[in-house]
Amino acid sequence: MKLFWYKPIKYNKKLIIAAIESGANAVHAPANEIKEVKSLAKTKIISASKDADLILGKNVAEVLIDGKEREEEVEKHKGQIPVIIKNKDWTIIPLENLLSKTSNLIQTVSTAEQAKVALQTMERGADGVLLESDDLPEIKKTGEVIQKANNERLQLVKFKIVGTEILGLGDRVCVDTASILAPGQGMLAGDSASAMFLVYNENVKSPYCDPRPFRVNIGAVHAYVRLPEGKTCYAGELKSGMSVIVCDCQGNTQVVYVGRAKIEKRPVLLVKAEYQKLQITLVMQNAETIRLTAPDGSARSITQLTLGDEVLGFVEESCGRHFGVKINESIKEQ
Repeated sequence: MKLFWYKPIKYNKKLIIAAIESGANAVHAPANEIKEVKSLAKTKIISASKDADLILGKNVAEVLIDGKEREEEVEKHKGQIPVIIKNKDWTIIPLENLLSKTSNLIQTVSTAEQAKVALQTMERGADGVLLESDDLPEIKKTGEVIQKANNERLQLVKFKIVGTEILGLGDRVCVDTASILAPGQGMLAGDSASAMFLVYNENVKSPYCDPRPFRVNIGAVHAYVRLPEGKTCYAGELKSGMSVIVCDCQGNTQVVYVGRAKIEKRPVLLVKAEYQKLQITLVMQNAETIRLTAPDGSARSITQLTLGDEVLGFVEESCGRHFGVKINESIKEQ
């Protein structure tokens, strides 16, 4: 995840609040302002003071790049701690040089446009930016740039339904997020980590219950669920505070946070589909209010699915998973 750190040029409480509300992960502050910054919101503080969360010279380094030899000072940390790099004059060349040699680089910027460039440099980009600005619109725009940089764009495909099968009772997971999800957004889940259905959120009006636009009834406890940065976890492992991604029918994703995950025994149904020669399944609660996503972004109740119906999903090359992280190994899931 790309980091957004903020440093006011002149200390201003309103600007710091705006930065935190725009998603800033940490505030760079002088020692005499640490107490007040901490009173505004719970956030990490970067400072030379021992009271800081990230102590300059210990947990984080700061280097002014005013010559080639200064790049070596950044490299010596070998990516073990974040290094804030600041250019004497704004130029992207030092960052390009350093990206090929080390990591954990936080580029100092003064505008949202500079932040965008820094995060895209060499197709990899800095690991984050430190915005130095007292301009409120730039703070908000930089927050938006960081959010977009952290949102993956996935290439969704059409799965063809080949059948459903009524099972018995199972433990299913209902995920209540801390966000209001838009129509068409859902979570990716599947019995295999390499092929997942786009499960629609519960913002659809129903004669059986009120809409719950923050909720996704994701599937059985064993299902894989897509997390940020290409990671996965089992649905049964989801708990309050964890980050997950929601996705729309265009493949645009957004990071949201789990408010709670409810595991309850319910009748379950096996949904079966195929994509090319790949067989895809997901065990889900057997209820009319549980829905997948049609190619046009509309909701399709799993109890109304018929042979040949198309729903959206995500496929990646067959791979293994070790604690949710993709690894290169031969694996067959059935």
